[in-house]
Amino acid sequence: MTVVDDQTAPPPAGSPPRLLDLGVRVAGAIIVVVAGVLTGVLELLLATVRVGGYLIGVSALIAVGANIALSWFAYEAVGRRWAVALPAVPWFALMAVAAVRTSEGDLLLAGDNWVGLALIVAGAMTFAVMGFRQILAPAQTLGR
Repeated sequence: MTVVDDQTAPPPAGSPPRLLDLGVRVAGAIIVVVAGVLTGVLELLLATVRVGGYLIGVSALIAVGANIALSWFAYEAVGRRWAVALPAVPWFALMAVAAVRTSEGDLLLAGDNWVGLALIVAGAMTFAVMGFRQILAPAQTLGR
């Protein structure tokens, strides 16, 4: 005759342990911040792309697409409405630093061409709209 110990039963299926959930959310937040910096650098590098001698503004289009994706992923990874700020803050900081002339005269993002202005406006408006959508979104239950 065998006696089964009730304490060796596996935990019930359901939500993951709190520590694991917290770890995944923190990892997602770190990934989003790094991605915000990387997309900002990519957009700055593409701000000078020319075809036939004319600026084409591909960086502004990439800014809109990347910022939408980053905002969505930030909310999904962290699970909080304020998470849209995680990629936005380093992106804004990078754009501010890129728009200031160094003591040697170097300038990454010039304000005297349409691409630099379009990049800043399009990226900032995208983050603003995505943040506003999060504010207006109806509250979701914890189970999603």
